[in-house]
Amino acid sequence: MWTTRPESKNIGGLSVSTTGSGPRLLLIHGVGLRSESWNGVVKHLSTAYECEMVDLPGHGDSDNADPSVSNIPSLTNNLQQTIKDPDYIIGHSLGALISLDWAARYPGNIKGVVALNAIFERSDAKRNAVIERANRLKSATHIDPSITLTRWFADEKTPEREACREWLTANRIDQYALAYGIFAHSYGADRAALTKMTIPALFITGADEPNSTPQMSREMAKIAPTGHSYIVEGAAHMAPMTHAAEIAAEIHGYFKAYE
Repeated sequence: MWTTRPESKNIGGLSVSTTGSGPRLLLIHGVGLRSESWNGVVKHLSTAYECEMVDLPGHGDSDNADPSVSNIPSLTNNLQQTIKDPDYIIGHSLGALISLDWAARYPGNIKGVVALNAIFERSDAKRNAVIERANRLKSATHIDPSITLTRWFADEKTPEREACREWLTANRIDQYALAYGIFAHSYGADRAALTKMTIPALFITGADEPNSTPQMSREMAKIAPTGHSYIVEGAAHMAPMTHAAEIAAEIHGYFKAYE
């Protein structure tokens, strides 16, 4: 499941894979991953939506990031200027922050947004710890994913863990460091933007997620006028892979309720 991808094409330097038919749904992955991380979710959603999975700049088969890319808004701009406005946006981790930023600044005809494992107003201590890891990457000569994989999967040996290991180690070190640094310096979703978000906004995270915590998702859902939170029991950071069917069902049901 994690090594195959639908037919892909290069659009303005971005690798985009498309499958299914229906309203256009754009899926944006997290740092160090690639579009195949959505395969499990898309397997279920592609029966009702045209699913477009994009490799972030410098990830997967996409070209390196433009020199102007230095923060969340510039990443959003890079994608938004290249990809035709979708009907729905779903993002995971860094992708969740891009999705929320996109929905806030370029609402267009967007009908709904889903933020999976998104951070929100994290403490300086938590943020500084991630910045420290990001700074170490700047001088690294290779990517050692062991600590990350233990944080995501503990010591459980699964196909999902192995797929993430392959994706992380295959990254271009400078591009991985750039994306990780962008994520590290962010405090998370913007409170003011959430307050003004009128479209349906669904916030999902794993019950065992220590960083993008359940409380963060619940708080964001309270702030967004039509917000809703869903906590996946037994899941952590890679919930979109480990609990794909459950998450896809929640997303589809949520969107259908607003159609």
